[in-house]
Amino acid sequence: MRFVLQRSHPDTGVEEGIFGAAYELRDKIAGPVQDRELLESLLLWFKANLAVPERFNRTKSKGFYRRNSAGVSWLKITAREHVAKLRALAVILEKNGYHVSEIATTRPGYIVFQDDYQVVAEPFRGVR
Repeated sequence: MRFVLQRSHPDTGVEEGIFGAAYELRDKIAGPVQDRELLESLLLWFKANLAVPERFNRTKSKGFYRRNSAGVSWLKITAREHVAKLRALAVILEKNGYHVSEIATTRPGYIVFQDDYQVVAEPFRGVR
């Protein structure tokens, strides 16, 4: 499952995830202090409890790390605590004018990374 905004990510063309918006809102000077503090707390929790994927593309060629990222991050539905924390993040974003949708799939694409909580996959051709 993913929590997404109504804007496309420049590298993948699919809906952008909510972490960028969460950092954006947290760093706004005009945003409510309480929301910024809660966002900071949630973002720190994710930093401690969700690994940064090793890769975001399928290619194993030299220089793969310089290529545009084609992978899209998904949470596994079994990651209940992570999903709950993302829902809390989504509530704060919605309260501050962002439109967040929750989407799910059984076919995220070509898997390029996974752990107990998440999957990174390159979408199948023609699938958005």
